[in-house]
Amino acid sequence: MQVDQASRILAQMYHEALPKEKALSVHLFAIKYADQIRNISAKDIVVGAGLPEPYKTEIRKGINLAKYVEVKD
Repeated sequence: MQVDQASRILAQMYHEALPKEKALSVHLFAIKYADQIRNISAKDIVVGAGLPEPYKTEIRKGINLAKYVEVKD
């Protein structure tokens, strides 16, 4: 996955999330796509998605959580 594709997916998930679940959507993005984004700069993804830069920390948290959780449908 390239930075621009990851940014588009993140932006979509973020903007479709309920107002109180915005940060949760960032974690979920990182958990779902951890294997594809692990070697991409979290800052580049967040900036490309048009989100505040501090969300890069939330992406790293989600990537780290990915080995312990699985996404339910």
